Amino acid sequence: MSDNKQLYRWLSKYMPEASEKRLVVLTGARQTGKTTLVKKIYSGNRYINLDAPENRESIRSVSAYSWYKDVGEAVLDEAQKEPSIFEKVKYSYDSGKISFTAMLGSAQILLLHNIRETLAGRVFLYELWPLMLSEILAGNEIEPEKPLLEEILQLQSIDVLLNSKKEILLDDEAAKRKEAEAYLLKWGGMPELLHLNDDDKFKWLQSYEYTYLERDLSDLAKLKDLEPFRKFQKLTALRSAKLLNYAELSRDAGISLDSARRYLEYLKLSYQTISLQPFYENLTSSTVKSPKIYIVDIGILRQLAGFSGEINGEIYETYVISEIYKWIKSGQKNIDLFFYRTRSGMEIDLLIKSGEKFIGLEIKMGKKIGGADFSPMQAVAKKLGKRWLGGVCVYRGDRLYKLAEPAIWAVPSYRLFSP
Repeated sequence: MSDNKQLYRWLSKYMPEASEKRLVVLTGARQTGKTTLVKKIYSGNRYINLDAPENRESIRSVSAYSWYKDVGEAVLDEAQKEPSIFEKVKYSYDSGKISFTAMLGSAQILLLHNIRETLAGRVFLYELWPLMLSEILAGNEIEPEKPLLEEILQLQSIDVLLNSKKEILLDDEAAKRKEAEAYLLKWGGMPELLHLNDDDKFKWLQSYEYTYLERDLSDLAKLKDLEPFRKFQKLTALRSAKLLNYAELSRDAGISLDSARRYLEYLKLSYQTISLQPFYENLTSSTVKSPKIYIVDIGILRQLAGFSGEINGEIYETYVISEIYKWIKSGQKNIDLFFYRTRSGMEIDLLIKSGEKFIGLEIKMGKKIGGADFSPMQAVAKKLGKRWLGGVCVYRGDRLYKLAEPAIWAVPSYRLFSP
C-alpha cells in the first residue's frame, strides 16, 4: 500500500490548465485532498488560504480595481469564508484583467450560493471525492490505466467487452488489487490515512467526525445544539444501503420530519451522503418510490456506525455504489444511476442509464454466484428488450465469467474498479 500522499487523482485529467480562460471552483468533503491537488496542478499560481483570519482581513482591503495586480490569477482556498472576493474576481475577470482563478471550499451550500449570486455562467465546477481503488493502485503514476468500470460505462456490448478479458488474474496482479480493496473496505479513501498506523487511523476518523460537526456543519447550518444532528448522522450511517424512511428516521432521532429532511440535505451538501433514486418505469410490477441512502466513505461509515469487524452486506454494497458514483462524478459523465425494486420484493441494486441504453448491476458479498442472484436482471432485461446491453454481478470471488443470457456476467469487485 502506497503511503505517498501525492497520489494520482483522476479529476486532474479533467481540470483546465491555468493558461486557459477559466474560473474554476473545486468542492468536496473536508480532507479529500483539494488543496494538495490544486497546489500540484496550479503550482505557478499564488496560493491564499482564507481560513486564516489575517488573510481575510488583508483581502477585504483590496479593491476590485486593484485586484488584478494585488492578488492576480490566484488559488483561493476556503473561498466561502470571505464573500467579498466573488464580486472582485468577477470584476477583474469580466474586464479582462485576469483570465484565471481557482476557488476551493468544502461548504458547498455557501460556496455555490455566492457563485449563483455573483459568478453564474462564468465558472466551471469540479468535485473531489475520497480516493478510489484505481487511484490507490496508481500511486503517483503520471497517466495510469483506467479501470474496467470505465470500459463498461461506454455502454457497448457487455459480451464483446468481457469476452476479451482474462478470466483469472494471477499472483501479484490479483494480490495488489485485493490489498487495495481490503484497505478501502476497512479504512475508506481519505488520503490523510495512508501514512498513519492503525491506532492513529482510528483516532483520525474519530477526530474527523468532530471537525466536520464543528466546522462544516457550523458553516452550513448554524446549529446551536449539535447533539440532535450527531445522533441523526449516526442513525443515517446505520441505514446505509437501505431504503430511506424519513418518518422512521425522524422518530428514532427524536426530531421533527422537517428537521430530518433538512439534516439529510446538510449531509448531502457536505458530501457525506449520496442517494439513489428508484427507477421510475414500471417494468414488471408496481415499484417502490423511496430513495436509498449511502454514506460516501467506508471509513467514516464504520466510525459513525461502530462497525469495527468484518464487513457485512450493507458495507459492501455501499463500497460498490460509492466507487461507481465517484468515478462517474469525477469524469463528469452524463450517466444516470437508479435502483429498481418492486413492491413484491424483486430488486436490482443498480441500473446504469445513458440515453436509452441500460446496464444492470447486482452486488453480492459472497464468493460464489447462484441463479437467484441474477434472475431479477433477466426479468428486467426481457422488458427492456434492445435497450438492455448486459448485466454484471459484482462479487468477492476471483473469476470473471459469463453467467447467463442476456449478456449477464460475474465480475470480481477488485477487477471492476482496477485496470
